[in-house]
Amino acid sequence: MATERPSSVHRAATILDLLGSAEAVERGGLGVVEIARRVGREKSQISRALRVLEETGLAERDPETRTYRLGLRIVTMARHAERQWLLARTPPVLGRLTALTRERAHLSVLDDQGVLTLLSRTPTPVRDDWAGRFAPVHNTSSGRALLFDHPDDVARRLFAGGTAPAALPAGVDLDELVARLRRARNQRFAWVDEEFEPGRIAIAAPVRDLHGRVCAALNVSAPKARVAPQLDAVARLVQAAAGRITREMAGSPAGPQRTP
Repeated sequence: MATERPSSVHRAATILDLLGSAEAVERGGLGVVEIARRVGREKSQISRALRVLEETGLAERDPETRTYRLGLRIVTMARHAERQWLLARTPPVLGRLTALTRERAHLSVLDDQGVLTLLSRTPTPVRDDWAGRFAPVHNTSSGRALLFDHPDDVARRLFAGGTAPAALPAGVDLDELVARLRRARNQRFAWVDEEFEPGRIAIAAPVRDLHGRVCAALNVSAPKARVAPQLDAVARLVQAAAGRITREMAGSPAGPQRTP
């Protein structure tokens, strides 16, 4: 029947769910016998399913402990799934933030080449699409917001060019950059004053995934003369918008419609 669930697919999904559980991660993996007991299947069936998962890179076997854990392919798939979700679900929030602030707004993620803009919105019909463009980590508000969870020593390496398109310009003080990151963490939003673009201020807040980890950043960029007098108000709007996406990623209600 069309409504029947393929047992092999269901079994594989159940195994992957077990391998991704907090207990499995803490223990470094689960053995075949343990998985079979929890799934309620014969050991031979579980062994066959695990072999397929291992062959496809979705699971891997530790040769010493003979336990199984999630494979690295899952990490890549999760990263792509997260970006697909953001691209599909963020546009209304980004559009509302643009409408409320009447300024340019972006959604960005940390990438090997720096800060990658996934989505960009402007308050006017004039095309100003930053989507697909990279920016440095050290002098952008999104770059700093994306590093909120990173220890200072890691942030220092990234500021110095670990994922940025180029090394720091001469005269830029790494200690000062780390100090600014600390201040941004404390106030729960980051902002840069003419550091990336002359005459512009940018304000960013982190977006967190269902595990509470920073996975993206939302920011507004505007002429300094317009946004400086209302910096705190704009920051609250950016934080509210980022919080809304965070709640949706965690599967929580989006909250009152009065906020982005």
